[in-house]
Amino acid sequence: MKNAPIQTTNESAPDKANSNTNKFTGTDNPRHLRAITALMTRPQRREHLDAVAGCSNSPELIAELRRRGLDLPCERVPDLDRDGMPIRRGVYYLLSSDRRKLSRWLSGRV
Repeated sequence: MKNAPIQTTNESAPDKANSNTNKFTGTDNPRHLRAITALMTRPQRREHLDAVAGCSNSPELIAELRRRGLDLPCERVPDLDRDGMPIRRGVYYLLSSDRRKLSRWLSGRV
């Protein structure tokens, strides 16, 4: 039996076309808005973003926001799961450039 190939791509990696100079195109999606509000408060664990935004796939929600112009890096931090086993939990946060993009977008919203 052959082993499955190792996947080396990261599905939630930022889109290379988006850089710090890209403008945030905005959103009216309530899930996006709830996630943005939470991220403006503090860095958020992936599981917490699921609950706050009302979705079950926050990495895809983050990917949508990245396609709209935000960078939204994810830091993998050491943690323990519910069974006490070591894991690396994903924590999303806004860069200062993301905060500036959001401020410009919010100031232009009616």
